[in-house]
Amino acid sequence: MTVRAKICGIRSEDDLRIALAAGADAIGFISGITHFSEDALDAEHATALSRLAPPFITRVLVTHLEDAAAIVDLADRVGVDAIQVHGLVTIDTVRDVRKTAGGRKIIKAVHVTGPEAIAAARRAAADCDAVLLDSRTADRLGGTGRTHDWSISAVIAHELRDLGRPVVLAGGLDPDNVAAAIHAVRPYAVDVNSGVENTVGDKQLDACAAFVSAALRSSDQLGTE
Repeated sequence: MTVRAKICGIRSEDDLRIALAAGADAIGFISGITHFSEDALDAEHATALSRLAPPFITRVLVTHLEDAAAIVDLADRVGVDAIQVHGLVTIDTVRDVRKTAGGRKIIKAVHVTGPEAIAAARRAAADCDAVLLDSRTADRLGGTGRTHDWSISAVIAHELRDLGRPVVLAGGLDPDNVAAAIHAVRPYAVDVNSGVENTVGDKQLDACAAFVSAALRSSDQLGTE
């Protein structure tokens, strides 16, 4: 199993260039927010960066919007390949997004704040193409820089694997802990944002490359276990 790597919070041409040079499989543009994010872009800026991305890399819209039509409209404007529904939305909304998204893959974020996340992920799995497990705080739906209880995420990944639904692990990951996270949870993919940034929020090539390399090495190790 090859664990894929997404670098989220792309907000400049330099960020984009660095993520591509690091070998990321996917990149995330954060737009349409209801909670604070330093990396939020307006639709025009996100669209400009999306157009610069080369073929064969997955462009993901990460949005907090809670209306299905608004989510799909923003995805159309930005020109992405997948939609990460990261807001506090109902399953009905996720279902409506999936029906109208023009075949784009839909990723539903589930915040792992306790064991109740297991049931939430199971419910979400029926109406999306992948479940992303993230940390959250009172004022942030992502980009917290905090890990959560990986033992809960491991249970979710195991249950959803049996259902044929991939799990993406996020929340406080960085080049130093991603190998341990992969070993503990065995996700389909890992997602990083603040863990590969400098103090002013710009992506760093060494950190991004180290993150992707660690994910690949961990994939090889899982394959021999």
